[in-house]
Amino acid sequence: MAKVRVHNYTITLDGFGAGVNQRADAPFGDNVDGLHDWMFAAQEDKAAGGGGIDAERVGRWEEGIGATIMGRNMFGPVRGPWEDESWSGWWGDNPPYHHDVFVHTHYPRAPIPLEGGTTFHLTDEPVETVLDRAMKAANGQDVIIAGGAATIQQYLRAGLIDELYLVQVPLLAGAGERLFDNVADALLNYQVTEMVSSPTATHLTLRRR
Repeated sequence: MAKVRVHNYTITLDGFGAGVNQRADAPFGDNVDGLHDWMFAAQEDKAAGGGGIDAERVGRWEEGIGATIMGRNMFGPVRGPWEDESWSGWWGDNPPYHHDVFVHTHYPRAPIPLEGGTTFHLTDEPVETVLDRAMKAANGQDVIIAGGAATIQQYLRAGLIDELYLVQVPLLAGAGERLFDNVADALLNYQVTEMVSSPTATHLTLRRR
C-alpha cells in the first residue's frame, strides 16, 4: 500500500533542519555547514559498490517514490511575490526527482516542466488537496514530504504522514527551523521503531501508531 513518508530528512543534534538566514549562497542557512556531508559520502560509497547503513538509506530514496511535496523555501531562495518566472528550482534543467513535485506557496505559478520527467506544480491549495493530487500523480507509489521543517509540520499536524526516516548528525545549529516545534500533540501518534548509527549519523524511524 502506498505511504506518505519523510525520507532522509537531516537534522542537527539540537533538532534543526536548517539554520537562520537561508539565502542563495547558503540554501540551508548559517551554522549548519556539513549538515548533509553524510549523504554525499554515502552516495559516493554506494556508487563505488560500498555498503553500510548510510549508503543503504540513501539508496532507499530511489525506491517506490511517485511524487514529492515540498515548501517554497526548499524550492528556492526567492521570498514574497515572484518578480519574474525565471526561477525553476536549485537543481538545474534536469532535477533528480523525475516525477511530479508539488510546491506549497502563497504565490502560485503555472506548472514548470523540466527534463527527465520532473514537473513542479506551485500551488496555494490546502495540504489535504495537495496530498490528494500527489497520490493520484504517484499512481500507487509512495509520496515523499521532502521539507522544509514547516511543511513537514503541517502534514504532521494534519495526521497525514505514515513514516518518518530521519537522520541526526553531530552538529549544533543553535537557531533556525527546528523540525519538532509546534507538533507536540501530533507526535503522540508516532513511535520510534528503529535507531541505528554509523560513524557519521544516527538513523531514526518513526511510524504512526
